[in-house]
Amino acid sequence: MTARMGTARLGPAERAAALTQMGAQELDVVVIGGGVVGAGVALDAATRGLSVGLLEARDFASGTSSRSSKLIHGGLRYLEQLNFDLVREALRERALLLQRIAPHLVRPVPFLLPLTHVGWERPYIGAGLVMYDSLGFSFGSTRGVPGHRHLSRRRALRLAPSLRRTAFSGAVQYWDAQVDDARYVMTMLRTAASYGAHVASRTQVVGFLREGERVTGVRVRDLEAGTEMDVRARQVVNATGVWTDDIQELVGGRGQIHVRASKGIHLVVPRDRIHSLTGIILRTEKSVLFVIPWGRHWIIGTTDTRWDLNRAHPAASRSDIDYVLEHVNEVLSVPLTRDDVEGVYAGLRPLLSGESEETSKLSREHIVTHPVPGLVMVAGGKYTTYRVMAQDAVNAVAHGLDQRVPPSCTDRIPLAGAEGYQALWNARQRLAHSSGLHVARIEHLLQRYGSMVDEVLALIEKDPSLALPLSGADDYLRAEIVYAATHEGARHLNDVLARRTHISIETFHRGLGVVQEAAELLAGPLEWDAERIKREVEYYTKRVEAERLSQEQDTDQEADAIRLGAPDVVPVATPEIA
Repeated sequence: MTARMGTARLGPAERAAALTQMGAQELDVVVIGGGVVGAGVALDAATRGLSVGLLEARDFASGTSSRSSKLIHGGLRYLEQLNFDLVREALRERALLLQRIAPHLVRPVPFLLPLTHVGWERPYIGAGLVMYDSLGFSFGSTRGVPGHRHLSRRRALRLAPSLRRTAFSGAVQYWDAQVDDARYVMTMLRTAASYGAHVASRTQVVGFLREGERVTGVRVRDLEAGTEMDVRARQVVNATGVWTDDIQELVGGRGQIHVRASKGIHLVVPRDRIHSLTGIILRTEKSVLFVIPWGRHWIIGTTDTRWDLNRAHPAASRSDIDYVLEHVNEVLSVPLTRDDVEGVYAGLRPLLSGESEETSKLSREHIVTHPVPGLVMVAGGKYTTYRVMAQDAVNAVAHGLDQRVPPSCTDRIPLAGAEGYQALWNARQRLAHSSGLHVARIEHLLQRYGSMVDEVLALIEKDPSLALPLSGADDYLRAEIVYAATHEGARHLNDVLARRTHISIETFHRGLGVVQEAAELLAGPLEWDAERIKREVEYYTKRVEAERLSQEQDTDQEADAIRLGAPDVVPVATPEIA
């Protein structure tokens, strides 16, 4: 029987059961890739009544979907490219996510755009923002965020005292939205599982099953157990982002889609390094640079450079870091230095290849193709429009199935934790009193788990020591580490410190200050012995050391070579494909 909404777990037992189910039946569709698009495809298909399996070679959201700017936005710069349809589509999705699908995970965020040219710039930017706000009203929906407003330099400085007075003449403030990208993917996978989808990480597709020309399933290697199995499916969806071409080669030939990777890096600095009540957006010669409020931190990024090296662990070089610091310091009264940087992360955008060599000009639209019978490929796009990409991919699946498939309904399906979130938020004082936690802790939990907060509190009720914060990362409770393993599919230390939480980028020690405590908390639900705890700690420590050293190198090639010196705790077989 399908689990009650919001109760689907992705613990070790559920992973084993999912693999058993996938091996025992022919599915309607199997999805390759556990990022935001793959998770969206699984949810879309499951809520249309199809039987679904999802396979991810690494951890869920371990690629692009945990290394984004963590924004849900229409893309102001696409207006300059006259791509109104893409902006309208993205703003419609923004409104849906804010108001209906995931109000506990997506929230409005203001941005200040400093103006540097007197005369033409204010009316030009203002006209663009009028259109941006207007497009947000399309399809009869509300924006879900306030409209833009013009500010004098004096009023802008009240909002952002850290801005250097001589760096700008005035400003415009507008609103977009932000999301915990990895947590969103995890919640979507749990939602899909609650509608019957079978979901498993650390499962690598190593081949395709064929009947003549038709693809009839995949050959899967369980990277944890070292075993292989066949998963039969009437349709297979390749939703592997920057690994799209690898999957196509596995099935034979490059095919109709070619994806190029563009690297974007982000810096994380403490909130007190920049005094501002609002986010900031800056125009650079190549793209835009965001200063994004993120709890007790700021996220600053991003870059946009071609990347042809290792796609599993893109490395940020010293040059990348200096580029971001140089550009943000152009408008700050007190410049940031490398000593201010708590964390650094690099991600790859999957861009559809075009004629231009400039990655910033490659297409951010998506494409869905049916290259061979039984196989659907979806690529391109952006995080904000994942749901539309998933809908289009499942429409292609439906076309390949010999049955009537209902239309997509994911625009009306709240994610796990959304139902009842607002009521619990309103009652957070009472919830704090009954749980014994400070109301600030309850707010933190509600904004991460929504109405599933009761599951976290149940762990604390059973073991009161889990109510304590982690000794080296006190934004997070010990219960959250356990919950990541029991409910959210985390199987290794890095899964928890880099994606279920963001301790790896939110602390100067990059997670090394909590690594032993976190490993011991995971040992129970994951059945680790002392030797396994030691091994997990060693792998994580080597990863952090390699990342830090790679960030001292001048070139991508040097940074990549050093980053690859830290082995994965669960290696993926060559060729990389998920």
